[in-house]
Amino acid sequence: MKPTQKLRQLFNEQGIIVAPGAADALVAKIIEQAGFPALYMSGAGVSYLTLGKPDVGLITMTEMIQKAAYLAEAVSIPIIADADTGYGGVLNVARTVAEFERAGVAGIQIEDQVMPKKCGHLRDKQIVSREDATARVKAALDARRDPDFMIIARTDARAVLGMEEALERGRAFAEAGADVIFVEAPQSVEEMRAITAAFAKPTLANMVEGGKTPLHSAQELEAIGYKIVIFPNSSTRMMAKAVTKLMTELKQTGSTNGCLGEMMNFLELNQLLGLQEIEQLDKHYE
Repeated sequence: MKPTQKLRQLFNEQGIIVAPGAADALVAKIIEQAGFPALYMSGAGVSYLTLGKPDVGLITMTEMIQKAAYLAEAVSIPIIADADTGYGGVLNVARTVAEFERAGVAGIQIEDQVMPKKCGHLRDKQIVSREDATARVKAALDARRDPDFMIIARTDARAVLGMEEALERGRAFAEAGADVIFVEAPQSVEEMRAITAAFAKPTLANMVEGGKTPLHSAQELEAIGYKIVIFPNSSTRMMAKAVTKLMTELKQTGSTNGCLGEMMNFLELNQLLGLQEIEQLDKHYE
């Protein structure tokens, strides 16, 4: 079954879909090994780990496509990729869809911010008109070759023009044919309930530790009415803290011995990466 079909099937099954975030192939493998049915490739995460920069629109389409291809090669579970604003006008949106499909992902998220965009939980965001935003969604839908390739339509209007405009944009996206509606950064449970009640289409919740939206478990979000939840950069935040601790230990003691219990050793990491299978394949051709 193709990744696009796998993702469609998940949306047709009972229960909420939990899609942790991965910005590199190693984390993607860990997510798959842990048993999650899908993962989310965050533009913010790629910016953090590739550029060492915040999510302010610096990552390009080419960089995101290359990263997506690495992840798709590394895992068999479906990948949802962050396509930001589509990287330009409607013609750019169409090319973006074609390139992400070619990279092997199962769907993309496209949003209504101006370009360059900002993280949805930062201040001073700007958005395009409702008409232009809807045109992006229509262009994305028209450009896909695989009908199972999913288009997740996101609006950042809540922080700019208020909740009612965000809901109106979501309705316009749904009417245009978007597969999933993503209203970014609601600020209360009441707003989250209003979002899930507003659409017949599935809705997506975004859990950002320290962000504007209250954190809830997958079970709580399912009760609110969401069909899918992403945890886009939880692993990156965990890694940043863990590596900071490791470097402090190394600087202070000259050794990593104090952190051995908190890391995979050499053999464990190579086992995760499939070294044994690679060696067997290599020997097959001797």
